[in-house]
Amino acid sequence: MFKYLIFFAAIGLSVAVIPRRPFYGQSSGGHSSSSSRASGDERNAEIKSMHSEVRADGFDYALETSNGIKSTRSGDANGNIQGGFQWISPDGQQMQISYVADENGYQPKGDLLPTPPPIPDAILRALEYIRTHPPKEESKRPLRPSAPSSYTPPKRTTIRPRPRY
Repeated sequence: MFKYLIFFAAIGLSVAVIPRRPFYGQSSGGHSSSSSRASGDERNAEIKSMHSEVRADGFDYALETSNGIKSTRSGDANGNIQGGFQWISPDGQQMQISYVADENGYQPKGDLLPTPPPIPDAILRALEYIRTHPPKEESKRPLRPSAPSSYTPPKRTTIRPRPRY
């Protein structure tokens, strides 16, 4: 019984020693929002501003943190969304992505996104030829010639294991 008492007392003390982090926009006694200005210090980042509004015809959302992260988005009743987000990279550069999400899918835009290489001229010419010369409709013939009517396929034989005595 005494072992359990010591065990639970040790767990209680270890939990009491764990530092508490502020929950969302709450300030913690010794930390100020200037301690984590746009330097990428996620450990001490705090929410500077947050706006969220949901309406019958859509929504608006905006978030800004003390370490330079910003996110905005708005949507309409049809499910179309447009927005963007930005952050500061570890080397101090401002990174930004904007996007539209609608019936054509998710369409991000930004300088840091990779771009595909150009399509080779030979492929472009081949695609243009196919477009201007559509294939002729083939006759409706069977894929393989039909077998003569006197033909009967061989019977399948099943191999059965011999019983062991």
